[in-house]
Amino acid sequence: MERHVTTRATADSREPEGKVRRPGSSERESDFDLPIELRRQHIAAELASHGFRRVSELADGYAVSEVTIRADLSALVGRGLARRVRGGAVPSDDGMGGVERTFEQQLGDHADEKRAIARAAAGLVRPGQMVALDVGTTTTAVAQELATDASLSEVTVFTNGLTVAMELERAIPRLSVILSGGSLRPQQHSLVEPLAGVLLDRMHLDVAILGCTGVAADAGITNVNLPEAEMKRRIADAAGRLVVVADGSKLGAVSMAPVWRLDQVDLLLTGTSADPRAVEACREAGLDVEVVT
Repeated sequence: MERHVTTRATADSREPEGKVRRPGSSERESDFDLPIELRRQHIAAELASHGFRRVSELADGYAVSEVTIRADLSALVGRGLARRVRGGAVPSDDGMGGVERTFEQQLGDHADEKRAIARAAAGLVRPGQMVALDVGTTTTAVAQELATDASLSEVTVFTNGLTVAMELERAIPRLSVILSGGSLRPQQHSLVEPLAGVLLDRMHLDVAILGCTGVAADAGITNVNLPEAEMKRRIADAAGRLVVVADGSKLGAVSMAPVWRLDQVDLLLTGTSADPRAVEACREAGLDVEVVT
């Protein structure tokens, strides 16, 4: 399944006005229309990375009107991803897109639900498979389930998460563990580029079980930071099956970094706290959603 994120719009998802000319790129390099939702995600990422952005700069960079940019910023404010200031916007101080919570800060959130999701995800793994787990509290719970399942043998787990590796260490040699290498991000105890994806070019994974911070019918699967979003894409591209694990609080949420469209995901495992309307919207968009009890 092709999972590379594309910014080329389909005919019915394009906004009437505007060619993309993102800041720092030439018109020739970006001669195509950008979907409204993806443009808003790019703007949120710019705010998170650079702070203040003027309406006029964004309008020029994305080749749309200032009226359109103001509408984009209003939408981001509504999602908690931005805050309007005179002449432009800055990243939100309290939204998911503004401040990344650490692994430890998230550890107690929806703990029972995460364990139920983890049991369901671990149940998808078969002896002899090559599996990937990335960073996060839910995927760490999956690692705990795999480590305690004595029926699993000759399973190799690739991970860029140090907490995942530590949970799996006790199951060696029944399970084999491969760490990606790369640069360490202390917020999530994760390994990211440069170098984190080098091994993936030499691997085929049977299944990738990956987390996220946002799942929405319109925005797809999103993540709170860009380095880990890139690693998620790299891991999924090497896998035959992609399973996303996300507790119910992630349903309907949108974070700044786009990761996958819903049609690039084989299965979403979530919990009973998920908004039923958000679940139904994702199903109507074609995503296979299992609500774990």
